[in-house]
Amino acid sequence: MRIAVASGKGGTGKSTVATNLAYILSEKYNDVCLIDCDVEEPNCHIFLKPEIKNSEEVFLSVPQIDESICVGCGQCVNICQFNALAIVKKKIIVFPELCHSCGGCWLICPVQAVNKDQRQVGIVEKGISEKLKFIHGKSKIGEPMSPPLIKKTKKAGQNHHIKILDCPPGTSCPVITAVDRVDFVIMVTEPTPFGLYDLKLAVDVMKKLDKDFGIVINRSSENDYLIEDYAASENIEILTKIADDRRIAECYSKGKLVVKELPEYIDAFNPLLKLVKRIKQ
Repeated sequence: MRIAVASGKGGTGKSTVATNLAYILSEKYNDVCLIDCDVEEPNCHIFLKPEIKNSEEVFLSVPQIDESICVGCGQCVNICQFNALAIVKKKIIVFPELCHSCGGCWLICPVQAVNKDQRQVGIVEKGISEKLKFIHGKSKIGEPMSPPLIKKTKKAGQNHHIKILDCPPGTSCPVITAVDRVDFVIMVTEPTPFGLYDLKLAVDVMKKLDKDFGIVINRSSENDYLIEDYAASENIEILTKIADDRRIAECYSKGKLVVKELPEYIDAFNPLLKLVKRIKQ
């Protein structure tokens, strides 16, 4: 089972929902794994404080031109859709940071002058926090592309029984990579005009990807009608609400789990536990 926790914007409480839900599930089920796919700025480890058991460097294949046999035909440049290759006076120039490692250049070269080189894009770390398995990816500083590392991070946890994926914020390629092949997406939002605007963008993406999803309203207040009216008009289920409580913010600022510090909020996560049982059936 793969459940993604996503949001249309940062700061809505996505990681709060992901970490607390994963912790509660680990107390009820065996082999639960939290996978932090927000590789550019992972933060779930701050709250779960896992003991890291394993670390693996992740590399991306990039082209390396053998100038001794390259004839400067430019076919590799023409096939590259990401401008990672350029030709100047029949000399091929490689921009490795733009390469998506599709392999087209070394397949099309008529004289086999394109070899495979590697560049590190980040690391994947595995650990454990009490009963909860933990995996996260960490991008190399300055690395412009996160999808390859997100794929590797997800693959590292593929054999666990229940997987909670904390996704990157937004609606771009990293999010699409993170929610690929998940069974359900929990959309975390807040009852503000900005929250509603970004939620609509995220919902459009999930519909185009044909994903099952529902909404969690974080920092619930008298403005919930903003989200409720929209959800009703789109026939989207509101899974649960989490109150706008200063104590929750204090837990977050101290890197603590809400359900451990404020046990009364376990009730707010119970509907998400029922969601897990529903998906399992």
